[in-house]
Amino acid sequence: MPRFGSTPLAFPDFKGATRRLILINLGAYFALLLANFASSSAARIAEALKLDPFTFMHGYLWQPLTYSLIHPSDVIFGTLFELLSLWFLAGFLESFHDAGWVTSLYAVSVLGTAAAALVLYLVLHTLAPSLLLNASPLYGCFGGIFGLLVAIGVLYGDMQFLMFFVIGIKARYMAIIYALVAVAMLFGAERMYAFAQLGGALAGWAFIRMAPRRGMSFMLSESLYGLRNRYYRWKRRRAARKFEVYMRSQGRTVKFDGQGRLIDDPDDKKRWN
Repeated sequence: MPRFGSTPLAFPDFKGATRRLILINLGAYFALLLANFASSSAARIAEALKLDPFTFMHGYLWQPLTYSLIHPSDVIFGTLFELLSLWFLAGFLESFHDAGWVTSLYAVSVLGTAAAALVLYLVLHTLAPSLLLNASPLYGCFGGIFGLLVAIGVLYGDMQFLMFFVIGIKARYMAIIYALVAVAMLFGAERMYAFAQLGGALAGWAFIRMAPRRGMSFMLSESLYGLRNRYYRWKRRRAARKFEVYMRSQGRTVKFDGQGRLIDDPDDKKRWN
């Protein structure tokens, strides 16, 4: 297991899931940047890819999968901060877990962020529609980053970092501070953003508590193998029952257990007579 100092400053290795996540987000950023120069309709495309609960309810079902890839060119420093945070947090976790686990954690956090935004929209739309007047579409990978931060705070809470590159603080306290800031934002104009961010944090926490250490892809593959094996065992039991019927028609007796395996009874001298 890799070791870190009391206040790690250097960024982790740029490899595996960390590299893929950064390159995917960078590719989406530059693709949108080039599209802005090439066509005036790029802005409409970006709006269609952001997460707007209203348009999602009217058929834009891809938005929970695409909003995290939208990084507008006019907020370049915000995008830079997001990607550097993603590099640091994902790279740190990948030093202790495999790439599949980190990718699954990030994906679950992104989807949890989208789910929280949609739930808040439905609640406010029913109880207090006026609070939705200033709501803006969600974009960026902030929810996935918050999920990674929560995972570090829960699993490696005693690890110290430098918040804002100045203040030394333990990981668990840093996660708590960011969560409290998000809670405070619930009472402002950015309540949709804040609630969605808390949803990503909750999804990240649920993932590390319930998901297998090797990631969701490993769990899914194991589930498929288990389903396939159950099917083969069912076929073997059915074949065993048919064979028992056939042998009884021949005047012989054979027995199989619940798994379809032949029961060998050496004391039964008349079985094959």
